[in-house]
Amino acid sequence: MASFELFLKTNHKRVDQHIATYFTARPNADMNRYLYGPLAEYSANSGKRHRPLICQLACEAVGGDPVKAQRSGAAIEHFHTAALIHDDIEDDALTRRGEPCLHIKEGEALAINAGDLALSLVTGSVVSDAQLDNETKLRVLQELIDMTTRTIEGQALDIGWGRDNRFDLSVEDYLLMARHKTASYSGAIPLAVGAIIGGADEKTIESLRTFGMAAGLAFQIQDDLINLIGSDKSKDFRLDITEGKRTLVAIHALEHSAQSDRLLTILEMRTKDAAPQAEAVEIMRGAGSLAYADEYAHKLVTDAKAELEIALPESKAKRILLSMADYFIERKK
Repeated sequence: MASFELFLKTNHKRVDQHIATYFTARPNADMNRYLYGPLAEYSANSGKRHRPLICQLACEAVGGDPVKAQRSGAAIEHFHTAALIHDDIEDDALTRRGEPCLHIKEGEALAINAGDLALSLVTGSVVSDAQLDNETKLRVLQELIDMTTRTIEGQALDIGWGRDNRFDLSVEDYLLMARHKTASYSGAIPLAVGAIIGGADEKTIESLRTFGMAAGLAFQIQDDLINLIGSDKSKDFRLDITEGKRTLVAIHALEHSAQSDRLLTILEMRTKDAAPQAEAVEIMRGAGSLAYADEYAHKLVTDAKAELEIALPESKAKRILLSMADYFIERKK
């Protein structure tokens, strides 16, 4: 775990600096005020930048020059920015990473517009990349198109289930949604794109894609668990219960608990009250759902690591990728 965590800490500022260069072309003061400035500020309040970094890492792991994957990795990060802006509006969220959401600060219309600009940078970053030949650009663009489509599909399921108050869902329903909405662009596509730019053969590309999908799904499941049983100091602690989220833990408990009716009642209450939230968590625990989710995430990672061990030659980049999977499921926040 430590090597991937160190990799992120050592390199994320370099990515920050590169991402910032996309917001410097500001035709006039008002465009800066209403578009480029707010988007630059929102993007700068970043997470750990793991998506562009693992894209470069995959390129290096297959023997390529990681610098060649810099702009494609940035494209995925621009997509992440756009997805968060639009997601916050769709969820009526108030804060993002400790700051007011963009639509709270600038209004919904300007926030949507800024998200649209970030989406334009997804393809623009690749098309204008002088380091890639046209054939590689087309392959990368196809990956990014597929990534965008999958994420939108997953988001449609998540929003639609919420709108229609749907809890008649199976574990497989959840996994389909999570693979599309999160795991694809958080793991599978960054690694596949990096491998393509690095000149890997098709078998290796698909092995990295599979590994990334498994790690990305484990990442989301761990997020679900942290929200329920992580630090109660977190501003998002048990927010998934307040929002009635269809998580792996909740769906499994609704299927297996003798108290499923009570759990459903709490989830439909959208409560912020600590007592019913704690009751819901205990129902989930009693159904074995917390343990089920934890075991599922660990098995995903174990199986994916075994495949990647075979697929890649030994290198420092490979070791960091393998430790990434452990980091995704062992982090506490």
